[in-house]
Amino acid sequence: MPLQPGLYQHYKGPQYRVFSVARHSETEEDVVFYQALYGDYGFWVRPLSMFLESVIVEGEQVPRFALIQAETSLFSRP
Repeated sequence: MPLQPGLYQHYKGPQYRVFSVARHSETEEDVVFYQALYGDYGFWVRPLSMFLESVIVEGEQVPRFALIQAETSLFSRP
């Protein structure tokens, strides 16, 4: 499943900017490259499968990260 670059909100509230999906050099697992939009604005990677999964919050299934606004990718693929 393709993941759009853009602004996402974590189910706990903080917002993040997703830049791209990359491939792990050893396992070839797809990982999401993203940045926290709070605190030290750190850069992170997380397995794509985990990024896309749902979690249960107060008995309701919600996405771990929900797209707020799609953005144009900073990275292009030929």
